[in-house]
Amino acid sequence: MRSIRRSVLTAAALSAVVALTATACGPEGGADAKPSQSAADTSGGGEIKIPKEIQDKLKEHNIDLDKWKNGDWKNWDKDRWLREAGEFINPIIKDFWNPDKIDKVKPPKDPSKQEDISQDQGKTDPEPAAVPAQAVKTPYTSTAPGVGLLLFSTPKGDSRCSATVIKDPAHPGKSNLVWTAAHCVHAGKDGGWYRNMMFVPNFNKNGAPASQMKTTPFEDRVPAGKWWADDMATTKEWIKDGGAVPGVPMAAYDYALMHVKPEEGTSGKSLEEMAGGAYEVDFNAPAMAKIPSLTAQGYPAEPPFDGATQQQCTDKPTRLTREANQPTMYRIGCTMTGGSSGGPWFIKGSDGKPVLVSNMSMGPRPARWSAGPHLGAEAKTMFDAMSKKWAAKQ
Repeated sequence: MRSIRRSVLTAAALSAVVALTATACGPEGGADAKPSQSAADTSGGGEIKIPKEIQDKLKEHNIDLDKWKNGDWKNWDKDRWLREAGEFINPIIKDFWNPDKIDKVKPPKDPSKQEDISQDQGKTDPEPAAVPAQAVKTPYTSTAPGVGLLLFSTPKGDSRCSATVIKDPAHPGKSNLVWTAAHCVHAGKDGGWYRNMMFVPNFNKNGAPASQMKTTPFEDRVPAGKWWADDMATTKEWIKDGGAVPGVPMAAYDYALMHVKPEEGTSGKSLEEMAGGAYEVDFNAPAMAKIPSLTAQGYPAEPPFDGATQQQCTDKPTRLTREANQPTMYRIGCTMTGGSSGGPWFIKGSDGKPVLVSNMSMGPRPARWSAGPHLGAEAKTMFDAMSKKWAAKQ
């Protein structure tokens, strides 16, 4: 795309997308601990145990283990911020995400102008009519098992997105794989992997409003446990040229996959077993014109939503192309806001069950429509590699 047109589109994208939902800065402080086979730390309000293989990985990148375990994970210096594939490090910090902190992770006030994203080259259909988001029926453990809340730390503080448990052919019925958006896990060209990445499936299963969170039993807010990412993958395009604000310019590659493990013991049960469900991913979905309807789900946290309840939009998908040389994205009418990023986009499979074909990536402010990437050969390669890597380890 020519430079003048690209600069205009980039400016429009920066002022109009559903971005990360960052909040105030993360926890302060740390505590002494004695490193041995695994190192320990109480920064963030809980004990951190770093397995030896992760200690070795830290040392490979000249990261001082004692400083890391005592809070140096908060050092976002670009020279120390791991960004390449295979460099993801995310030790469990027990109770880092305590009930109070989970409840307080909210989006910032939106500083962007209320503009739309300009039309691009390529295959782009007219803007769809806005579709008001509707509350997902409760309990989510029955109506949307495996859809949940993704929490993580960024240089600007703690943030949130949405994510989904997906099926793993290497472990039928016992998957530990989670799908989300790239901008929820990696800063793109100007940074690296985010930290303290933790997934809560079926968050707030009975749909209590945020005003009632303090009196809602924790087992209802976190019904299937807390699951920390121990492996992560996203696209080379996002790592090279993506950004924390999706659409600048690699929204078509804004997807990611993680492998997770529980913060606490689950008697050997997998994430899929604990969450009560997982979803097939279709990497060869029908052409958009042949899809009668698509449903997006997630936990929007910007007004008019409070981040506590799961919402959904259903619409017939149309086409949006950000760059002529990039894959065409799905677009639907939808009023979900920040916090829904990374949430699943489903179509009905041949058996009538939901099949994941995309994830929430971007949309204008104020929210009228949303767009998600098409999952093709590159996404399938990423998925196959992750499944194969953990096939004998899980």
